[in-house]
Amino acid sequence: MHDIRAIRADPAGFDAALERRGLPAETPSILALDAERRAALTALQERQACRNALSKQVGQGKRSGADTSGLEAEAAAIREQMEALEKRAVEMDADIRLRLEALPNMLDPDVPDGADETANVVIAQHGEPRPLGFPPRQHFELGEALGEMDFALAAKLAGSRFVVLRGALARLERAIGQFMIDLHTTEHGYTEMSVPLLVNSETLYGTAQLPKFADQQFQTTDGRWLIPTAEVPLTNIVAGEIVPGRALPLRVTALTDCFRSEAGAAGRDTRGMLRQHQFRKVELVSITRPEQSAEEHERMTRCAERVLELLELPFRRVVLCAGDTSFASAKTYDLEVWLPGQQAWREISSCSNCREFQARRMNARFREADGKGVHFVQTLNGSGVAAGRALIAVMENHQQADGSISIPRVLSAYMGGQERIGPRS
Repeated sequence: MHDIRAIRADPAGFDAALERRGLPAETPSILALDAERRAALTALQERQACRNALSKQVGQGKRSGADTSGLEAEAAAIREQMEALEKRAVEMDADIRLRLEALPNMLDPDVPDGADETANVVIAQHGEPRPLGFPPRQHFELGEALGEMDFALAAKLAGSRFVVLRGALARLERAIGQFMIDLHTTEHGYTEMSVPLLVNSETLYGTAQLPKFADQQFQTTDGRWLIPTAEVPLTNIVAGEIVPGRALPLRVTALTDCFRSEAGAAGRDTRGMLRQHQFRKVELVSITRPEQSAEEHERMTRCAERVLELLELPFRRVVLCAGDTSFASAKTYDLEVWLPGQQAWREISSCSNCREFQARRMNARFREADGKGVHFVQTLNGSGVAAGRALIAVMENHQQADGSISIPRVLSAYMGGQERIGPRS
């Protein structure tokens, strides 16, 4: 959400920021509505003053026994005008809000220009793809050969874009999730939370999934929504609150199932687990003061990178260009992991600084230590990381020539000491 006062102060700058995202100028129509709304409010105040004066005259006239019918008729006419002006002002205010909430966040100045993902910039690469010495298989080929990844059964139970994991692969996915949540809570200072998987519309609105992205969500018959990411409930813990400034930064995390309709994804990643309606993910959320958020963004991304390092996976950090940065984000780093089966780098984590964009929608603020100032917090979120995609990356990067999978050292304890997943006997 944007501050109309900031748009009034620099309309050209606001339109230039939208242009970076490939969007047309919006300030002429928004400011025209805003001017009309303010004029209506001014006229409303003027008529209120007139009505107050007339009411005083009516009272004086009645006390003196004078005929006040003309004054009362005039006051009634002004009241009708006021009701019409008030109704119009409310309508215009709602129209302005609808227009503002449909506009994406302003980008940080250092976000590279570009129309789509081809303009994203690789900042650093960590590790090199390991030469396997044999033709690598994709994760679904490995999983199906092991008898522990079943897409046909999932399709019978729920339809496409679901999977059933069995045995050691089911345990490996659980191990990955437990390892990540333990890492972030014991070493990275995040507080674990268990949050609802169903939320109301206000909660989805606060993190900007609604109204623009309603078609990408699953809604229940009672009007609630399945969460697309734990970012939604975790960020909204400060919705409508005034947090003590000394309590910031606030860092929270959760391991949850996530649900996405994948609207518009027809024909993309139709095989395997890369793009599912239901998947498990560890989410990192930070609530900060404005001067903390840039540094917190780097810290959060580093926490996600540590997961990939410990899983012994080659990955790279990418800063997204203007055209590929998500609606609510001012700046996003993607972490891309190497998948030998695809011979491609694929996203496994996104870490975004949303600045005060979500906070304005949620009305989430903090109070200065001296108690004299209240300001919007800034919010950040990141995958720390997606457990399903981490499972894919572990399977493909640690596959062996015989189709077995070597378990990374850091996961062995979570697997009861098991070091290898081989064909079921």
